[in-house]
Amino acid sequence: MVDEFLHEPRVAYFSMEIALRSDMPTYAGGLGVLAGDTLRSAADLSLPLVAVTLVSRAGYFRQHLDAEGRQTENPAPWDPAICARALDAKVAIRIEERAVWVGAWLYVVESHLGGRAPVILLDTDLPENASADRQITHYLYGGDDRYRLMQEMVLGIGGVRVLQALGFEISAYHMNEGHAALLGVELLRRYTYPSSELQSGESPYDVPRVRQLCRFTTHTPVEAGHDRFSYELAQRLFGGTQGHADATLIDIGELQKLAGRECLNMTRLALSLSDFVNGVAKRHAEVSARMYPGYQVRAITNGVHPYTWTAPSFRRLFDRYAAGWCHEPELLSRTDSIRDAEILDAHTQAKAALIQRVRELTGIELSPSAAILGLARRMTAYKRPELLFADLERLRTLALERPFQIVLAGKAHPRDDEGKQLIVRLYREARALKGQIPVAYLPDYDLSLAQLLVAGCDLWLNTPLPPFEASGTSGMKAAFNGVPSLSVLDGWWVEGCIEGVTGWSIEDASTLYEKLGGTILPLFHAADRSGWVRTMKGSISKNAAFFNSHRMMRRYATEAYLR
Repeated sequence: MVDEFLHEPRVAYFSMEIALRSDMPTYAGGLGVLAGDTLRSAADLSLPLVAVTLVSRAGYFRQHLDAEGRQTENPAPWDPAICARALDAKVAIRIEERAVWVGAWLYVVESHLGGRAPVILLDTDLPENASADRQITHYLYGGDDRYRLMQEMVLGIGGVRVLQALGFEISAYHMNEGHAALLGVELLRRYTYPSSELQSGESPYDVPRVRQLCRFTTHTPVEAGHDRFSYELAQRLFGGTQGHADATLIDIGELQKLAGRECLNMTRLALSLSDFVNGVAKRHAEVSARMYPGYQVRAITNGVHPYTWTAPSFRRLFDRYAAGWCHEPELLSRTDSIRDAEILDAHTQAKAALIQRVRELTGIELSPSAAILGLARRMTAYKRPELLFADLERLRTLALERPFQIVLAGKAHPRDDEGKQLIVRLYREARALKGQIPVAYLPDYDLSLAQLLVAGCDLWLNTPLPPFEASGTSGMKAAFNGVPSLSVLDGWWVEGCIEGVTGWSIEDASTLYEKLGGTILPLFHAADRSGWVRTMKGSISKNAAFFNSHRMMRRYATEAYLR
């Protein structure tokens, strides 16, 4: 089944989560969506990649919100047999001195342009394994540190072995965040110096050779986003003892030289074993270099997949005016030649689809003529989704002058109590504004809901606390649909904001209200729509034409993969 992908060397792209389809809950948020767009662009461009991830049979979770906005989590099980094919290959890794078998499924990302990209989904739910071990690949980001480290052993170590068992020839390994860093440990096992060449006390591992094979993309400047495990736990799971190399993994003392003395820092391990390291925006690369001095951190700014994130009405429009845009998104720089009426008509269709979905999910009826402000993020403190509601009286005053509506969405991590309280607060603010400003909170945010929201709103809002937004891609998705952003200058928006042309920048709640009331809403509600459409065209021709995953993947190919 994988024979068609074995005729040439491939880059192995490892990611704990990949958003492949809405009905495959193998992703939790932005990291997985970015990984999915990476694979879709690889298929479009016929780049030789093979992705490795976990099957996550129980998914992330289905979000249920009660009338107060209290989030509860329900399992999101799925059957990989519905959309993937079981592979014959099985490998074993040792965890706590026992063999854990790892099987695999094949899912193929198929481009509408004809290309194909294979994805290997790792699975421990096999009859050979004990009951507890069968669940290692069930819950995405579930369980305690022990469970998470076992998952990362399966991903990194098991993933390298499965690729070898399937016959893939790998030219480079790309770690999408530190979860996959143990693949470097597996490669160290593979590449060692002959014992006869070693002097007393020298490391047996050929670190330079492993570094030549590995690339690493870091995605977060938030300390909590970097996995750390105690060496006591690592020693127990790896099966080795201090100063004695285990037959399966690595001497803990050698590991400490690469991953830090205090704890097993997966980001530092990935940094130490990669000769190409990049952040996901220019500012993020600068922040990462300060976090980890001594490492060269380059910048390849994220992008989003053109076809996936463009509403059907805009796809048809671009096909007429910029034929080939799906393969060469830079052709969207020609957007200025499109008639204003056609831009407005395409957006009206996308807005109608969102209004219908809001009605179905919440019963709230939105107006087609009033502006819709969209904000959808993982609900956590540094994203500051509450900033829009800092002054309710001022919001009410703005809405009396020129009406607008608000659509929100987002999940909080099951263990993020502060994030859950943010949702409760947003529900409380929505009730306080009832009858004056319609506010809808859409439950169970996923790929399909995101596609409707980024296309159907009129203005995209993003309010993170700088410098904690590594990149952010939701505003890029909105740009493909002519939706300008109102955002804090952090992440990608530092590069994408041309004030008044692609959108607007803000620093705090005060500047948010000033620009909303003084510039944006007057422009939106003007009798002459040309000014607003000019900004819509700017977001397409300046932002969508550049901040796309085709440009991103071409840079990875030339700067990272072909080194």
